[in-house]
Formats: sequence, C-alpha cells, structure tokens
Amino acid sequence: MTIADILFLALALSVDAFVASFSYGLVIHRRPLVNALKLAAATGGGQFIMPIIGWLGTKSVHVYIEAFDHWIAFLVFLALGLNVIGNALSPKKDSAQTESELSYKMLLMLGLATSIDACVAGVTLYFTSVPIMAAATVIGIITFINSLIGFRLSSCLQKLPTKYLELAAGVILIFLGVKVLLEHLGFWL
Repeated sequence: MTIADILFLALALSVDAFVASFSYGLVIHRRPLVNALKLAAATGGGQFIMPIIGWLGTKSVHVYIEAFDHWIAFLVFLALGLNVIGNALSPKKDSAQTESELSYKMLLMLGLATSIDACVAGVTLYFTSVPIMAAATVIGIITFINSLIGFRLSSCLQKLPTKYLELAAGVILIFLGVKVLLEHLGFWL
C-alpha cells in the first residue's frame, strides 16, 4: 500500500467519527470547543489503537494463512465496504446526545464503536506489509481532524446528507480490497 492508499483508508475509516461528531454538534451548544475536542480525542484515539490491536492479533497466526492472505485482505475490505454501504442505506434513528456535556463513559463507548472497523483494517494492514505505527498514526490523526470538522460543520451545514459520505467510504474500502488483490496477482501497476 502507498501513502495515498493509507490516506484513503484513513478517510474511509474516519467517516463514522465524522458523522457521530456532526450529529453531536447539532445538539451540543454549551462549551462546543471542549466537547468537539473530547469527541475528536475519543474517536481519534480509538482509531489509533484498534488497528494496532488487529495487527498484533494477526501477527501470531500469519504463518498459517500466508498462502491466501491477499484473499483475506480483499474479503475483509469488501465486507467492511459493504457493511458501511448497508449502514448508509438503512434507516437510522436519531442517536444524538441531548446533554450539554459528554460523559467519559459515553466517549469511551463512542471511541470503541467508531473504531471496530479500524481493528479489522489492522488485520489487513498486516498482510500488506505497512508499518503499523505509521499507518495507525495517520488513521488516528485523520480521524481526529475529521471529527473536529464534523462537529464544526454541523452548525452551518445542518442539511448535509451524511448518507453520501458513508456510501463514498464504503466504495473506497471496496476499492482498496480490489487493489490489494490485483497487486498480489500482478495486475496492478
């Protein structure tokens, strides 16, 4: 994977954090900077830690699956992409927090919920020989920034259809899976 691929992966993984921060920004009006930074730290931290956990878990079983690891990477990216697209197309309930402050328990749950897919991406990153600390740092920073942007945009873009952002993220994840498969098979330049 190239740095551009990692940036695209980071952008795709950060969409959930962007959408969550956007929705919280719609209802949290007291201390917006503090709450935006809390959300960004929770989601960015989760997106930094979870790929490392996925990568470390995979390292212990790589010897047994080396012959078909490219297919695993493809299927994981495909499943992630289809899941994101499915979530974008399914009807959603309003889950925005109506309190003026976010509790640490809520932030921990949000950080975990928005980074489950990053754990699975860490598995895929192991098979692509990407330095995990560099990739996890990029993913965490991009998520932190996108979470801040999402929170701030909510005040001026309340009509933005987040479904299209999620659809784009799903397509990007599927594209990355196809690219990994084609690179391994020798079809990608």
